[in-house]
Formats: sequence, structure tokens, C-alpha cells
Amino acid sequence: MNIVLIIGTIGMLILAIAIVGFVIFHQRKVFRFNTQLKQLEEEKQQILLNASIRFQEEERNRIAADLHDDAGPLLATARLYLNENLVNQEKAQQLQSIYSAKQIIDDAILLIRNISHSLMPPTLKNFGLESAITDLFQKISGSGSINASARFHDYRIRLKVEQELLVFRIVQELVNNVFKHSNAGFIHLTQNNSGNSMYFRLHHDGNGIVQADFEKLNHSALGLGLKNIASRIKVLKGRIFFEIDPSHTYYKVTVEVPMEGGIGN
Repeated sequence: MNIVLIIGTIGMLILAIAIVGFVIFHQRKVFRFNTQLKQLEEEKQQILLNASIRFQEEERNRIAADLHDDAGPLLATARLYLNENLVNQEKAQQLQSIYSAKQIIDDAILLIRNISHSLMPPTLKNFGLESAITDLFQKISGSGSINASARFHDYRIRLKVEQELLVFRIVQELVNNVFKHSNAGFIHLTQNNSGNSMYFRLHHDGNGIVQADFEKLNHSALGLGLKNIASRIKVLKGRIFFEIDPSHTYYKVTVEVPMEGGIGN
């Protein structure tokens, strides 16, 4: 009887030790998994941050190049017409020099205005996102290269100005990708609200990508345009989904933007 009790006690101890060992091993495994997951998330955020920084640097370099290569020579030429010898010229020659300088300065003003518009489109600034996107799609359709249309179903409550600019840039990038890669015949954008979120859905009938492709490109050195989209989505605290219709007749990109808790909230 004592032997049986001793054997049973030893067996229970071994079982208890095995259970404790298993729990410790499992906890360590979960800890390592969570650590790896956190590391992957940090790497992903770093990729998005690097993409955003590269995009901003490219924008700055482009603006600097436009000002240096185009605006600079124009203003330098205008200065030549308005040099210190102007007062010694005959009346008619003075008027001609002043007129030529004025034309060049007008060209420089137009150039700088165009650069400014590329940073903040005037239609977006003055009339809001609905007008800016509608205007963009009308111009695309008017070019005759693709059938483009946009329809806002419920935009009574507007997003903040910063959010509108980010959404507009995302739509621009998506449209550019369709032009460059999809060979689509039509492109259509819709807007609607559901709950506390606003949804923008872009449909096209060309070649496209699905969510798995988007995630893969975001973790690679390729797809800078998609990384720019992802970084803007992060700032918006929104989400983006790439999918193909079950009939495989068109692709759809859905951008979800929270109407509460957005930028600055």
C-alpha cells in the first residue's frame, strides 16, 4: 500500500513538473512570437516612415528644381532689362525694356502659382474635396483616354482640410497607378458614409492588385507610390483594401477614413 502511495505521489510530482515545464515553455514561445511580431510591426512602420520621408524629399527637390531651373532664369532675365543703364536709355527703349521685364515677371508669377497649386490645388482649397475630385475626374474623362466619373452620395459633413488633402493625394496616386499599370477602359469613384467612417471606392476594369499584393509590396523595396499611400492612410488613421470583384470583371480599392478621431483629435 505504501509503495503504491509513493509511486502515485512520484507520478503526480512528475506530472506536475511536466505541466509546469510545458506552461513555461509555452509562455516563452508566446513571448518570442510577440517579440518577433512587434519587431515586424516596427520594421513595417520604419518602411512607411522612410517612404514618407523619401516622398517629402522628392517633393522638395522637385520644387527646388522648378524654382532654380525655371523661375530663377526668368527673374535674372527681368533684372537684365531693369539694370542701372535703364535710366540712360531713350524713352522708347526704356518703355520696351520695362514691357519686356513685365512679361517675364508675369511668366514667373504664373510659374510660381502653378508650383503652389501642385502643393494645394485651388479647387480643393476653395471648394473642398468633392469639387476637387469631381473636377479631376472630369478633366481625365475630357482627355478622351479613359472614361472617368465620380459621385459623392453623402458629403454634407466635410472632413478636415488636412484630411481632405491627404484623401485627394491618395486618390491621385491610385488614379496614376491605374493609368500606368492597368490599361483600364473606365475608372469610377464613389463616396458614402457608414457609421463613424467615410468610404471612398475606386473601381476600374483594368489589371490590378489584391490586398496580399499590396501588403507584399509594402514590405519590399518596390512600390514607392503604394508606400506613399500607406503612409498617408496611417496619418488618417484609416484603412485601405484592394480586391477583385467575384466576377473578375473589375478591381476595387476601398479607402476608409474615420470621421471621428482623425487628424488632431
